[in-house]
Amino acid sequence: MEQIKNAGEISAKKMFGEYGIYSDGKLFGLICDNKLFIKPTNSGREFIGNVIEVSPYEGAKPSFLIEDKIEDSDWLSGLIRISVKELPPSKKKNKVRN
Repeated sequence: MEQIKNAGEISAKKMFGEYGIYSDGKLFGLICDNKLFIKPTNSGREFIGNVIEVSPYEGAKPSFLIEDKIEDSDWLSGLIRISVKELPPSKKKNKVRN
């Protein structure tokens, strides 16, 4: 999380035994098996250049696997900022009341 502190208000939520990562309330990536996956966007693809696109878990849509630049805070924050701009707004969940 320290590497992406310049990419907005960052938070993580436990999901399916792994973690969803949010910037300003928008889900942009997952941490699965200690690997970082970023939702694919055209801007992100252009920013990365030579992307590795794999599913973070069985049945999931492919995402960008970030390995080589995981410690490069400026690069990673830049990728997240441009990716989040292109992602649709998060859907509000209706709370079930009993």
